[in-house]
Formats: sequence, structure tokens, C-alpha cells
Amino acid sequence: MAADARRVTGELGERIAERHLERAGYQIVERNYRTRRGELDLIAADARCIVFCEVKTRIGGGRSGAPGALDAIGTRKRRRVRAMAMEWLQDRPAGTARPRRENLRFDAIGVTLAPSGALVRLEHVPDAF
Repeated sequence: MAADARRVTGELGERIAERHLERAGYQIVERNYRTRRGELDLIAADARCIVFCEVKTRIGGGRSGAPGALDAIGTRKRRRVRAMAMEWLQDRPAGTARPRRENLRFDAIGVTLAPSGALVRLEHVPDAF
């Protein structure tokens, strides 16, 4: 898949994940926060936590045994997401440009799309890492 097609697929998955979070009652705080280490896909808040969401999107036909979207979030990626979250927190002191919450949480959202772009499956794992 060409880089441009991957980017379009990723953006679609992030929009689907964002709508899912909003319907579940989360406040979207920021999208696509860029650092030198990479990008935080979605930063949201619920009543208790600031939630850093890593979104992985795959095109798949739902074959059993095929790797799912969340399989791409390994140990190295988890460390990077945590480091980027620390940068975000340092850039936004409490009480200014970020909501006040007691806790932080790292969620994973896997989005599987049909080749047509239709949603096949969305898997949201709160406190995934």
C-alpha cells in the first residue's frame, strides 16, 4: 500500500475512533499532537482520566488468524506513546490548556475496515498499557 493510501486509511480510522469516543461520553482534548518522537493520535478525557489513545487501522476481510489492528502496538510503540504523553503534559500545565483529572490512562483502539472503507470492527481497550 502506498504511503499516501496508508495515511488516508489512518486518518479515516482516527475519525472513526474519535466519533466512537465522543458517543461514549469522552471529551476530545486534542488530535494528532506531533513531537520529535512521533504523533499522539487522540487525547481525550472522561470524568476521571486524561486518556492518550493510540489508534491502529487496518484493511482486512475478517479472516480468522489474521493479525488484528491492535497487534501493531508493541513494547517499543508503548514506550514512545508514554514519552510523547509526558511531552504533552509538560507543554500544557494543569489548569491551562488541559482538563484537570486525577489519573492518566493509555487506551488502544483498533479499527478494521473493509476494502471499501466501511467499518468492519472497532475494538477499544481501555488501560491497554
